Amino acid sequence: MAQEVITSLERLAELLEERSPLYVRWSADPEADQSSPNSMDGLTGAELPGLSANPLAVEEWWGDRSTVLWVARRLHDYSHLEKARTPGARPWVLAGDEAGRGPDNEPVIARPRLVALIDKRVLDEAEEIMKRDTNVEWGPLDRPGG
Repeated sequence: MAQEVITSLERLAELLEERSPLYVRWSADPEADQSSPNSMDGLTGAELPGLSANPLAVEEWWGDRSTVLWVARRLHDYSHLEKARTPGARPWVLAGDEAGRGPDNEPVIARPRLVALIDKRVLDEAEEIMKRDTNVEWGPLDRPGG
């Protein structure tokens, strides 16, 4: 069965409103992630009980702000992963069971299920919205690596 490919932030926001909890993960091969679904702590090499991911669920404190802006922010925050760790990494949406927290306090998802792939156009749209709809210059959550 072909997976849905998300081509707009609007569709990603709709998907989130239809189905929750959902997570976003950046990797080069979502299918491989599902067949060997354990991330590793890059610093210590410890195996995690699932895949590191970032939650897409809208937090209560967000209030009545736009879900589109929320998902743009979630993609923007981790957009550095596209180039930083794995060549060809791209974001994809997954569902699964939270099995704990990773070393950056991110959810670790056991039994991951691919829900949808996220097209590059969505990342471009997220960057545009972050530039247009925020009044500060805010880069992704990138840290210098060792």
